[in-house]
Amino acid sequence: MYVPSINFRYFWPNVNNVLQGSHCTPATNIILNHDFSGGLDMWHPNCCDAFVVSKETGYPEGLSPKLSGRFAVVTNRKECWQGLEQDITNRVTVGPTYTVCAWVGISGDPQGVAHVLATLKLGFQDFSSQRTGSSSDDGNDNIVQNPRFDDGLNNWSGRGCKIVLRDSMADGKALPMTGKFFGSTSDRTENWNGIQQEITGRVQRKLAYEVTAIVRIFGNNISSADVKATLWIQTADLCEQYIGISSVQATDRDWAQLHGKFLVNGSPSRNAGFGVNIISNSNFFDGTNGWFPLGNCTLSVGNGSPRILPPMARDTLGAHQPLSGRYILATNRTETWMGPAQMITDKLKLYLTYQVSAWVRIGNRASRPQNINVALGVDGQWVNGGQIESNDDQWHEIGGSFRIEKQPVTVMVYVQGPEAGVDLMVAGLQIFPVDRQLRFEQLKQQTDKNNFPFGSCISRSIIDNKEILDFFTKNFDWAVFENELKWYWTEPQQGNFNYKDADELLDFCTNRNIQLRGHCIFWEAETAVQSWIHDLNENDMMSAAKNRLTGLLTRYKGKFKHYDVNNEMLHGSFYRDRLGKDISANMFKIAHQLDPSATFFVNDYNIEDGCDARSSPEKYIRHIVDLQEHGAPVGGIGIQGHINSPVGGVVCSALDKLGILGLPIWFTEVDVSSNNEFVRADDLEVMLREAFAHPAVDGVMLWGFWELLMSRENAHLVNAEGDINEAGKRYIGLKQEWLTHAQGHVDEQGQFEFRGFHGLYEVEVVTLSKPKLAKTFVVNQGEEPLVISINL
Repeated sequence: MYVPSINFRYFWPNVNNVLQGSHCTPATNIILNHDFSGGLDMWHPNCCDAFVVSKETGYPEGLSPKLSGRFAVVTNRKECWQGLEQDITNRVTVGPTYTVCAWVGISGDPQGVAHVLATLKLGFQDFSSQRTGSSSDDGNDNIVQNPRFDDGLNNWSGRGCKIVLRDSMADGKALPMTGKFFGSTSDRTENWNGIQQEITGRVQRKLAYEVTAIVRIFGNNISSADVKATLWIQTADLCEQYIGISSVQATDRDWAQLHGKFLVNGSPSRNAGFGVNIISNSNFFDGTNGWFPLGNCTLSVGNGSPRILPPMARDTLGAHQPLSGRYILATNRTETWMGPAQMITDKLKLYLTYQVSAWVRIGNRASRPQNINVALGVDGQWVNGGQIESNDDQWHEIGGSFRIEKQPVTVMVYVQGPEAGVDLMVAGLQIFPVDRQLRFEQLKQQTDKNNFPFGSCISRSIIDNKEILDFFTKNFDWAVFENELKWYWTEPQQGNFNYKDADELLDFCTNRNIQLRGHCIFWEAETAVQSWIHDLNENDMMSAAKNRLTGLLTRYKGKFKHYDVNNEMLHGSFYRDRLGKDISANMFKIAHQLDPSATFFVNDYNIEDGCDARSSPEKYIRHIVDLQEHGAPVGGIGIQGHINSPVGGVVCSALDKLGILGLPIWFTEVDVSSNNEFVRADDLEVMLREAFAHPAVDGVMLWGFWELLMSRENAHLVNAEGDINEAGKRYIGLKQEWLTHAQGHVDEQGQFEFRGFHGLYEVEVVTLSKPKLAKTFVVNQGEEPLVISINL
């Protein structure tokens, strides 16, 4: 019955427990504050208003108490179910019979008569995901954690919105259905925004799950709406799918129950939106709409920026629309982190690799180089999207990449870095997911190698593990010692030498015809220099350095094909600061004199990913040229390759720039990391294909391969138990792809043609009448078609 104008009153409501049997006790009222002596304490108006009256406040006209001096008046009722309620969950037990009585009255009805009901509302479940077909005894294994929000918002997150823990809403009109709390969303801008929980590790395939939940809506002058429960699935190979579980017409009046089932059984289709820029209004046709200033800086739009995509983005995207020539200008910057910003939370997908590209410029010449960084704030954590350094007023390309592997609540992209007072300009900012498979297909057409060495770092401990040794010797041609050749290992205390570990590793590799890189003679990082060297004066330190060169290079003369002479000179300066700038070139000169057969490398990190302004390809080139100008016989360029979410275009751009020096390039310490082994496999394939296809790269060394024996987590190819994971399978598959296997019959002219990589070949000829004949030959790089004659 709909009675919008009726008010009603409660007098001393009672719910008494009536016990049966010979030992019964007096009836006990389980209603608290039943006489309203404490006002409305313990009572909640359900979508209406209420107040308590007494003799002191005066009774409203036409209303007087039946039994005592206090009663509650309920007003502003629009539905018949609205009234006063109290939660008695913790005071009711199973079994006993309860009696209910109360005095009630009404006012406001012209007829003076209306039905007044006392109602009990029961909730029997946690209203959360239940598993059916379970082998548990009670069949009630809830895979949703913290379903009643007793532990706050732990395990819950917002999908495209914020979530709030509440014990009531709308001035007490919306109360928890069960328990003390409920979760509520805020700042929803799309119909798919809502509250979510990741259940990845708790769901089994081909097992039906039952889902129940209670929901209601509030706000925006909407009294009812369709509320849905949805399952989002993303498989290890990045395929994704949305599965509708159930829906219910929810209202702002009371809780409604969602109920449905789901079954995880198949693999969804893939649709990642590759190449689509997720930045809104990146051309600034709509002024600064979609952008906001981070901090109290001022944003405006100007004209005169480049109209072409930055080269790294163009290399990935191919033909593309030109840019507008407009840029966003940030002025009045009082902190380095201030600049233009944009929220991109709803546009990101987990485990996809995103490329970052933009034109950036400082608006007024600074007295010293300025760092410019495209950054992401992911739930308050800083993620690097690319860095450069500039001290002029020219446009510069900035490029990088990132990947999100855990569902974020908020993600903001912003451009920052120059010191306070320096204006910042940004044009054509692009953030887009990269189609790696398309890039791989393109690289296959550029590959023309065969005798391309692959190696890995090893340590003394692997000699005692047969499974690790078998994998290493089967899959790698080169080795580098992880620590055993470093100065702090071979001479931990002055005059106390330890070459035993290095000698044993050397013998192991030599006996198996495995080539060796020597890492490293010196290391510029201050934290990598043993304490006794720190304590030396300049003359003694110079003598110690010369002794190190003489002792190492004489002992192992002719044993190591390569040496990293002074590791990470772009990031450290321990020896230069103490022994002068010339020490770097002199280390190369002396090393070459002691072992002329070896190739001597520079070696550094963050060269290839765009994330470190200290080690850009341009800075590395200047560093190498400076060494050469001081007489250093630099024979090779080492790029370590400790990289996050690599993008082919960014890596290739660095290789192209370094390739102009004409020196062989090696990736010397490659490792890639992801908790998803399929994504890790893709990362590794990016690095290996880019290296294998590039004419300037001569080899790749991995920085380990076995779980628990690597310096970086989630980077291994083989699990601790010896199982080859997806990254390991990808590596082995690529090696097989890059071997030339050809067989067939000669034609009428006695010829057999095939296309292969350059390198060493062995050909075997079989005839019906003569013994099998074998012959080896070499195809050098860059030659025209080669004709080999075999006389039978």
